[in-house]
Amino acid sequence: MTETSAEAPEGVHHYAVAEEVPFHISKYWHQRHKIWSKFDEGVWMTDDAWFGVTPEPVANKVAEHVATAPESRTQLIDAFAGAGGNTIAFALSGRWERIFAVEKDPKVLACAKHNAEVYGVANKIWWIEGDVFEMMKSRLKFQGKDTVVFGSPPWGGPTYTDFEVFDLGMMEPYPLEKMFTTFTAKNRSAVLYLPRTSDLRQLAKRAKGDEKLKVTHYCMNGASKALCVYFGDFTFVGGPQRERG
Repeated sequence: MTETSAEAPEGVHHYAVAEEVPFHISKYWHQRHKIWSKFDEGVWMTDDAWFGVTPEPVANKVAEHVATAPESRTQLIDAFAGAGGNTIAFALSGRWERIFAVEKDPKVLACAKHNAEVYGVANKIWWIEGDVFEMMKSRLKFQGKDTVVFGSPPWGGPTYTDFEVFDLGMMEPYPLEKMFTTFTAKNRSAVLYLPRTSDLRQLAKRAKGDEKLKVTHYCMNGASKALCVYFGDFTFVGGPQRERG
């Protein structure tokens, strides 16, 4: 059967058995315990959210690296919170005085809030429903040099895998330049979680002066899942990072 709380919005699910899982997400569901270690405790997902959620081991490693921002950076904005994978990892790290999680899809935001409760960190996160670019002109416009912005944007669907080198200007609906310009304004640090085949030349062009950007691949089962580029003074040692355990 499909287990869905009576309080969950329509379209939000906790699939308990394979027979109820739609075919197009079945491969993700079969990896559910890698993606969510507490999946069986009632994690909620929409069907589309499976395509964008960061697997928990990767999210934890990213959170560890983002935590190496200067101590003066005390606030974090998760610009595309999705079902909460990265947001929860940031909250579990205990590094941030405030975490703002922004998500424009109300059903997916409901998943993120619920999943944060499953992991015991819901009260450490400020939840904002809306488009992050609009929110950074209004509710979040005062967040400046004490802030890190983390962005795991939509990549425009699985077609990005068709390219040996992926043109970041083709990401939909948010191309690289829009994110870089917005997220690094007001002296904010920023981290972007991007396709593993992203064009590194496009990223290098955003470095300031002699700055050398940290670009790190995050791997599971011997294969890169994605890369992160770090804009700002992060002190971890870069390079490919593999899941633990």
